[in-house]
Amino acid sequence: MKRILIVDDQQGIRLLLKEVFEREGYETWIAGSGREALELTEEACPDMVLMDMKMPGMDGIELLKQLKQRQHDCKVIMMTAYGEMGVIEESMNWGVVRYFTKPFDVFELRDAVSELISD
Repeated sequence: MKRILIVDDQQGIRLLLKEVFEREGYETWIAGSGREALELTEEACPDMVLMDMKMPGMDGIELLKQLKQRQHDCKVIMMTAYGEMGVIEESMNWGVVRYFTKPFDVFELRDAVSELISD
């Protein structure tokens, strides 16, 4: 079973995405912060990480850097309410495979995950 980690400080988004991906047959983990996500990924990274760019404390770029420094090769999709090209480019340089601007179409996100996770 493929595993997905959803990292977002908004509980509503975490719960919505958890429900969508569990219906698709994925094992889902949720974290409300970058620190919580790092705790969940101490041993191993899931197959896909969906992470918010802007979170209190540790932002998405910092979380991404720490995951990559741990030699984790999980695929990452960044979700952001901010269309800042500089930040998006930096996240792509750190290995983000796609990004979605909030509000996003949950079905487009689901299809992107399905396509990327089966590679």
